[in-house]
Amino acid sequence: MIKQETSSRPFFYPQPGAALHCGGVSLESMARRFDTPLYVYSADQIVERLRLFEQALAGREHLVCYSVKANSALAILKLLAENGAGFDIVSGGELERVLAAAPEAVGRVVFSGVGKTAAEIDLALKAGILAFNVESEAELKLLAARARKHTIRARFALRVNPDVFAETHPYISTGLREHKFGIDIRRALGIYKSAAKERWLEPHGVSVHIGSQIRSAEPFGAAIERVSKLVRQLRREGIELQTVNAGGGLGVDYHAGAFDAAAKVEEYAAAIEDALGDFEGRLLIEPGRFLVAQAGALVARVLYVKRNGKKTFVITDAAMNDLIRPALYQAWHEIVPVRPRAGKARVVDVVGPICETGDFFARDRKLAPVLPGDLVALLDAGAYGMTQSSNYNTRPRPAEVLIEGKKVRLIRRRETMADLLAPEVV
Repeated sequence: MIKQETSSRPFFYPQPGAALHCGGVSLESMARRFDTPLYVYSADQIVERLRLFEQALAGREHLVCYSVKANSALAILKLLAENGAGFDIVSGGELERVLAAAPEAVGRVVFSGVGKTAAEIDLALKAGILAFNVESEAELKLLAARARKHTIRARFALRVNPDVFAETHPYISTGLREHKFGIDIRRALGIYKSAAKERWLEPHGVSVHIGSQIRSAEPFGAAIERVSKLVRQLRREGIELQTVNAGGGLGVDYHAGAFDAAAKVEEYAAAIEDALGDFEGRLLIEPGRFLVAQAGALVARVLYVKRNGKKTFVITDAAMNDLIRPALYQAWHEIVPVRPRAGKARVVDVVGPICETGDFFARDRKLAPVLPGDLVALLDAGAYGMTQSSNYNTRPRPAEVLIEGKKVRLIRRRETMADLLAPEVV
């Protein structure tokens, strides 16, 4: 049972026998109004998580640049911008989203990613973003050429690779030499010295990002210690950087139970602050998952309960095209009935209707009794849910709603078959 007073999530049962709520709104009422599958997000928790970072870093000039790839809903971007956030983008498309949702925040945008195209660089230069996180010498050369063409001085930070191990899933670890991300930190000094001679390049900062879903503060501190050493070396060479970008990656607890988000942020901020030493410039951070993951849930309806041999399958109308994390990363998501039934929990596989054995949300999971027609909620689905969704099996993607207190707002309508077929030519 999820209780409001002990859970780090905004989803709770207000009393025994009641339906699961988000804020002051029942998820049953949301399913009746908007159908299923349905993504539901808490605006209040997203803002609360942002404020945790603001409070923990209050003693230093800083900017929280939300990682747009975690959840790129325009309404969520607007909400964060209105509360002072900047943005970390990894494509021209994500920049277009920021420009659509919060054009006034474009000067708070940093552009990451290993494969920026000339067109994307041009778009960002003309928009006036804060800085480019450059990930290779070839990219820096292209950035200089595009800046020269448009006579716009390009602020950049080298994304250095500190060779720090972060204990996380190998697909989302990015801080080792064998990964495709960043530039070997041992080569950075020479690259900065060369770039400082370029008329249309401005060495603005240094950036690091060692991975995602990291639960300990120690790897962040170790990475920033190596970055701080580089900053001091550059200072001795007459290159004074204005920013250090610590990246993102602070993880959440996807399992049941209380999660002290405030304590985690304080621990993270303290580790970075200690490692920065005498650096007096601006700190940038790029949280994504930590801000939005636990603020979201995917609501699905049970279609069938089926037994095959010793296995029991709970088949829902949501599938891996709606939430691919369990299939892709073997990720854990808590699954709870929206309105609990009396009875003993049983071990089941919770799966979708897609024609893939990999279309599952949970295997051999204890689940309270559910029957066809019941609703279930897949928790902690606010990050890398809708942004990684697809139309596999020609399935329209879900609607999304944002809840603030008792106020409900549809922020993305459910796709129609006309939407799916519109780009195609027979």
